[in-house]
Amino acid sequence: MDLFVARQPIFDRQRHVVGYELLFRSSRENIFGKNDPNKASLKMMDTTLLGFGLDALVGDKPAFFNATREVLVREHWAVLPPAKTVIEVLETVEPDAEVVGACVGLKKAGYQLALDDFVFRPEYEPLLELADIIKVDFLLTKGAERKRLADVYGSRGVRMLAEKVETHEEFEAGLAAGYTLFQGYFFCKPEMVLGKDVPALKANLVRLLQEVNRPEVSFDRLEDIVKGEMALSVRLLRYLHSAGFGWRHDISTISQALRVLGERPTRKWASLVALTLIGDDKPPELVTTSLVRAQFCEELGNEMALPDRPADLFLIGLLSLLDAMLDRPLPDIVSAMSLSEEIRTALLGCDSLLSDVLQLASSYDRADWYRVTHLANRTAIPEPRIPDAYRRAVEWVTAIQSG
Repeated sequence: MDLFVARQPIFDRQRHVVGYELLFRSSRENIFGKNDPNKASLKMMDTTLLGFGLDALVGDKPAFFNATREVLVREHWAVLPPAKTVIEVLETVEPDAEVVGACVGLKKAGYQLALDDFVFRPEYEPLLELADIIKVDFLLTKGAERKRLADVYGSRGVRMLAEKVETHEEFEAGLAAGYTLFQGYFFCKPEMVLGKDVPALKANLVRLLQEVNRPEVSFDRLEDIVKGEMALSVRLLRYLHSAGFGWRHDISTISQALRVLGERPTRKWASLVALTLIGDDKPPELVTTSLVRAQFCEELGNEMALPDRPADLFLIGLLSLLDAMLDRPLPDIVSAMSLSEEIRTALLGCDSLLSDVLQLASSYDRADWYRVTHLANRTAIPEPRIPDAYRRAVEWVTAIQSG
């Protein structure tokens, strides 16, 4: 049985990542298909631990796992490491005596307990006494009720998590209401798109992105741009020597580094570093998401076995969140860059093979499995290979960020 595992970050009030919810499906038809959801949960745990590897997916952060009634009462959660696991009781689980007893047991064993998609019912009181985290769906819970829940249960020491937060306005509303944890794609969207200039350093970094993506790279112009920003020079040399790149030669000048690397590695390397610096004032997960998406697109291109496509796809994935980095509309950014027409139109969502791969990677981020299947068919990428491509992308980003 094929298994797809995606991860969705969970943030604190400072927009730092404090954990990941692992999202999965158990069949190629849909989320559960005709399979028992309990078996799907068990398979997901098994594959996460033995297939992907928990550390590869979440690093040193805790993982949030959805739990059905059977997973709870039969103590299947015991295969997971207590120090790195939050067990989410699904909203469909009735809190009877067996379920409450199981939750008492997992708490004693050192696990954290979360209540998913919480809507108050009197019978939930025993679980509320045990809960470490309460997740409130901001699409379903509105206005004063959001604050009331935060006031009531936050005062008990429970951490309140706002989920499905899709805009910065909703994030700000959650902050004002007293929520301490957040989940959703608000960090991927621009805070402002009108009347905002690009700061000088970021403008130079955009120049770097433009230069490395011309049809023919000029190493002289690249050297001038890099040498003009001390922070960029230092970061470039540091990345060149990092474990992720595996470069071990002595480098004495920027010019030498660029020319020894060669054209294609320089394009990828400079694009990556420029994007990292552009995102310095943004949530770190935004940069991580961009890098994972870029490498994921490249890995998917390799699965297609088309020459020269992986490099293009890396760039498309890398630039796909640039609007959130610069707080400007993506069409404005793309129109000012020296990109090929095919790459430009793919970034803008026009119908093409490259656009389909980008949308596949984005759909996987969101665990939109129906669309993943549809786009895998359109691109002729073997669907069973997609999870491994995602795992390789996450591992690659982990290596370069720790190097």
